[in-house]
Amino acid sequence: MQQKLNIKKGDTVKVISGDAKGQEGRVLSVDRKKLRAIVEGINVVSKHEKPNANNQEGGIVKKEAPIYLSKLMLVDGDGNATRIRRGKDKDGKSIRISVKTGQEIK
Repeated sequence: MQQKLNIKKGDTVKVISGDAKGQEGRVLSVDRKKLRAIVEGINVVSKHEKPNANNQEGGIVKKEAPIYLSKLMLVDGDGNATRIRRGKDKDGKSIRISVKTGQEIK
């Protein structure tokens, strides 16, 4: 069984350490096995690509590289970076709650 992650696709996150410290972006994908996420506009690297059917000319392409989940912190509705607490809603479903504000994170 894999552990439950606090960050999932579509969340807004803030980078708390490293070269991109302080930047915010939207999570495009999460790799549960490697505990890494790809965040829009963060950790952009240059890759050399050969010409192919999609990219006729090839060349140098800029794209986002994965960043480790421990360097990311979820941003709540008020725009504050916060830790996550788990709770239950009225139907008994598990929900994420902001530790700073106590509000549910959608």
